[in-house]
Amino acid sequence: MEIQPLHADFGARITGFDLSVPFDGPRRRALLDAIDRWSFLCFPDQAPGDERHLAFTREIGEAEPNHLPKGEEGRIDYFGTIGNVQEDGTALGNDHRKTIFLTGNNMWHTDASFKPVPAFVSINAVYEVPSEGGETQFVSARAAYDRLDAARRAEVDPLIVVHDYVFSRSKVSPDAVSPALAKSLPPVRQRFVRRNPSNGKKNLFMGSHAREIEGWSEQSSRTLIDGLIEEATAEANILTHRWKAGELVIWDNRCLLHRGLGYDADRHRRLMRQTRVRGVGPTLEEAF
Repeated sequence: MEIQPLHADFGARITGFDLSVPFDGPRRRALLDAIDRWSFLCFPDQAPGDERHLAFTREIGEAEPNHLPKGEEGRIDYFGTIGNVQEDGTALGNDHRKTIFLTGNNMWHTDASFKPVPAFVSINAVYEVPSEGGETQFVSARAAYDRLDAARRAEVDPLIVVHDYVFSRSKVSPDAVSPALAKSLPPVRQRFVRRNPSNGKKNLFMGSHAREIEGWSEQSSRTLIDGLIEEATAEANILTHRWKAGELVIWDNRCLLHRGLGYDADRHRRLMRQTRVRGVGPTLEEAF
């Protein structure tokens, strides 16, 4: 495994590691160690197709069902399609409801923090990308925690935050979430600060799904959460990833925030296939 760092805080471009063949124990451990160390891994020219993509996901851990078909239709599907290209090859424009709904991903967030057991990693295989726009930005909430002074760490360490999918998606449109989906995703309680069990590193766990701090007023909650997100996402802390067709990217949802940047769906096609690996348990049960 050859590693090229991408940012001072996190991120690496990985070569010399073949994802097309099943993992043995040592290779799996090497990959998990790299995730713990770098949080964001980019593998050029390794987009595997759906069959191998899902098998690879399951070699890392338990594949997480996509919450949209599960909540709206009761159907299990382990893939999400990121972009405007549909199964039949057609592309949706800017005004389509699905395109507008996906603009919710343009807010800083961590994937599936609104689930009782939030996602461990997301895995994106890239097939079509716009010639302009459509980048994704990432920041390390681990580095953000490290930058806090002792008094602020002591303040946030014990806090519980309510994460709510309906809250975040209602910012896109008041009726963005169907009643069936809303019922399947009630608000959940999460630690504000999580600890990586492998290296002991702590990080803030926040983003657009974070509605309020338990026991705090709405105004006080928003002041703290929004203020910490603003600090974490200062320009110098951002890794802007320009997607390339054929690559596979893994990122650690335990400690990274990300957001999509817009693109003109009337002019460009964008197609990525995403799976996620489920976390090991509720954050409130994690060792701290």
